[in-house]
Amino acid sequence: MGEGNFSGTGANRDSLEPLILVVRGQRVMLDAALARLYGVATMRFNEAFKRNMHRFPSDFAFQINAGEYSSLISQNAISSSQAVDSLVSNESPAHRGKRPHGGRRTLPWVFTEHGALMAANVVRSERAVRMSIYVIRAFVRLRERAASNTAVLQRLAEIDTTLLEHDAALRDVYRKLLPLLQPPPDPPKRGIGFHTGDE
Repeated sequence: MGEGNFSGTGANRDSLEPLILVVRGQRVMLDAALARLYGVATMRFNEAFKRNMHRFPSDFAFQINAGEYSSLISQNAISSSQAVDSLVSNESPAHRGKRPHGGRRTLPWVFTEHGALMAANVVRSERAVRMSIYVIRAFVRLRERAASNTAVLQRLAEIDTTLLEHDAALRDVYRKLLPLLQPPPDPPKRGIGFHTGDE
């Protein structure tokens, strides 16, 4: 399989980054997104996950609450599941596009980078193992980008501080040079009339 495209999906590996959300300050992927990418139904994915919950400490996976779920919907972050629909279609033609009455009945689980990798191991499909490589690379790219942005912001702060220091030094030099830059005072004019030498 080529590095750039996922076999049979028509998507490239950069397409995964929008599927990574931030919840509780952590980068995560929804259970439904991982299920689709790993080639299984969300229900089957969650069954495999729950059978192996002992492998998923809280920094690997956690269930989001109703407020977090609503927040993701209001931010259109949940539209990432629509992005998954356009990325990968692994449902059978008979079930494609159909949802259970009223959609999801439970709040989603989300998986961190380590959780996504562990999930690929518990799903135990060749596709899951293959796709997990791309998932992890997407997490890594986002982490590197964030680190790069932090370094740039830190450097800008250093430059700003340096400019302020130079600005203060330049103001001091200017104040000292200002008297030298003034035109010399006019020489005293001699008064009209007779003057003796000591006046």
